[in-house]
Amino acid sequence: MVSHTGKDSLPKYKMFEKLVAPQADKREYKILYFNILTFLYWHIAGLYGLYLCFASAKWVSILNCFIFYLFGQLGIIAGAHRLWCHRSYKTKLPLEIILIFFNSIGFQNTAIDWVRNHRLHHKYSDTDADPHNATRGFFFSHLGWLITKKHPAVKKFGKTIDLSDIYNNPVLTFQKKYAIPVIGICCFVLPTVIPMYFWGETFNNAWHINILRYMLNLNATFLVNSAAHKWGYKPYDKNILPTECPSVSLVSLGEGFHNYHHVFPWDYKSEELGNNILNFTTKFIDFFAFIGWAYDLKSVPDDILKIRALRTGDGTAIWRKSLSNGD
Repeated sequence: MVSHTGKDSLPKYKMFEKLVAPQADKREYKILYFNILTFLYWHIAGLYGLYLCFASAKWVSILNCFIFYLFGQLGIIAGAHRLWCHRSYKTKLPLEIILIFFNSIGFQNTAIDWVRNHRLHHKYSDTDADPHNATRGFFFSHLGWLITKKHPAVKKFGKTIDLSDIYNNPVLTFQKKYAIPVIGICCFVLPTVIPMYFWGETFNNAWHINILRYMLNLNATFLVNSAAHKWGYKPYDKNILPTECPSVSLVSLGEGFHNYHHVFPWDYKSEELGNNILNFTTKFIDFFAFIGWAYDLKSVPDDILKIRALRTGDGTAIWRKSLSNGD
């Protein structure tokens, strides 16, 4: 356990206000047409895959899709997010290899690129230096930031992000160096070949159901950037956009308690309750902590949660009602 005071985040934003404050009149939306075509294909093919689940796919292929969905989400959430980006816990090498395999299944660029974007997001959250700045609208923070060129502030302040720990990690640099074969095999080849080889699924079904899985992985994570910055409660800091959005936690395996996460980003649970049905990722980390492959799990003491909620929260404290009463 570690005890952090949880400094107010509002002064941090004011510090950079003149440099990266949203200026809608100066924004340019330079479209990346190749990215648009790519995302269009994935979504159309994924919808066709959904149709095939009902029309001709074998039930075990649907189960396989669900399992790879879990793998992909864990690679992003337990790996890129909670481990490599926020260093909220440590792992032994076998678990780190499992996580980079899962991360390659989830494929949201390499883990190194993901960490750079996410650290930038936290440092300059919801300003023009934030890659998926939520003040630019729901669509932009969900998908638009990936189909348009980066704002100049993202490029400028992205260079200030410390990634020395990431580039000193041989597991992550291996994935970066061999990104095309590693991610191609893990994300697209294996989930397609396994159903074909082991239970005789057709290529058409196997391929499109896997694209459905991949599309779901992408959108589950994207909802954290969009929906969890727009709808919900703010029990810990009412001055920031991130919210508590339990429905997002359900699909993302535990990332919807976003107001809490932006106030206490080092907590390995990414929310204050942790061990509930909406946070499968925490259960995953806890299991590996039990067998000794994960250790130094960081969390926030209850008294710190109470103090912060009473000082800057919106009064809801929906998950710990006692906080709003000062008990």
